[in-house]
Amino acid sequence: MTVHEAKQQLLFQLYSIYDNSESQQIAELVMEHITGWKRIDQALHKMVPLLPEQKDMVQQLTHELLQNKPLQYVLRESWFAGMKLYVDERVLIPRPETEELVDWILKDIQRTQNNKGPRILDIGTGSGCIALALKKKLPFCEVHACDISEGALTVARQNAATHHLNIQFHLMDILKKEEYTDLPVFDCIVSNPPYIPVSDTHRMQPNVLEHEPHLALFVPNDDAIIFYKAIAGFAKKYLRDTGVIYAEIQEAASGAIRQVFSEAGFSKTEIRKDMQGKNRMVKAMFC
Repeated sequence: MTVHEAKQQLLFQLYSIYDNSESQQIAELVMEHITGWKRIDQALHKMVPLLPEQKDMVQQLTHELLQNKPLQYVLRESWFAGMKLYVDERVLIPRPETEELVDWILKDIQRTQNNKGPRILDIGTGSGCIALALKKKLPFCEVHACDISEGALTVARQNAATHHLNIQFHLMDILKKEEYTDLPVFDCIVSNPPYIPVSDTHRMQPNVLEHEPHLALFVPNDDAIIFYKAIAGFAKKYLRDTGVIYAEIQEAASGAIRQVFSEAGFSKTEIRKDMQGKNRMVKAMFC
């Protein structure tokens, strides 16, 4: 079996669950993962026979993809802010919208800080993507990250080690005040918390619903902003008076989230849209 034949075989099977464009993109990334060749090189070497172990890999990866398993989990990798991160089903796949949140934070900090970097906490770090991106761009900052999942922290620690970034990790449930121990005061708190009501599961794509961790996605229908309340309460004790909170939000809840921060004593809140024009991020400050 040649590179071309393997790619065409994979494409034919992917067409059953993906459209033509997405199938083509997935097939190219799979073949790049297997051969090490990008698209142009795959074309130049299309008649090169695959090694036996490469044939086996094509078969295994195709099987996983046909189970609606996201490509990032199949390849065990995802790109975020220019970094290749390890991901598996213990963590959410990093999204482009979250890169926009990180970009907002970076621009604010780089504009207002000098060599004395702020102390940052990433709540619900998952793969560690936010914490790692901030530490990479702001090496002078002290970055902490917490998560309720030991499995997620294992993934985040692996990514930090791979990229040689010093992050202080904490196993902590932000919903349990008794677990707020041994933490310093922070200048910046950032979070991409769970915010999808359980009632919205019917709107989710199978590859998300069947494979991504529900603990990191869903919240009770009767309290969809539970994590924003917890973050605001946490910040009263652990955020400096001059500090700032940044969080990713669900568009439909932007008004309620703004109210949560306002009632918690944050006099300034700003809602920012993502590249698709949706209310996706909030910034809150005491003054």
